[in-house]
Amino acid sequence: MKFYVGDIVQMKKPHPCGANRWEVLRVGIDFRLRCTGCNHLVLIPRTKFEKRVKKILERPEGIAEEITGADNL
Repeated sequence: MKFYVGDIVQMKKPHPCGANRWEVLRVGIDFRLRCTGCNHLVLIPRTKFEKRVKKILERPEGIAEEITGADNL
């Protein structure tokens, strides 16, 4: 699964504040995430992130257009 900056993802376990939506701020070896409930920032390794993510809830419009445009080639 590919992840992009600006994606809103749902993790398997909710954050202690009660929110389960996270915004992806950085993609690479590590992922920087921001809790949409309390704005807490977290940096986790790619392997842990990929195991803990449940699904992508939202994707920025510009990225979504690039993805669908690439499928038409």
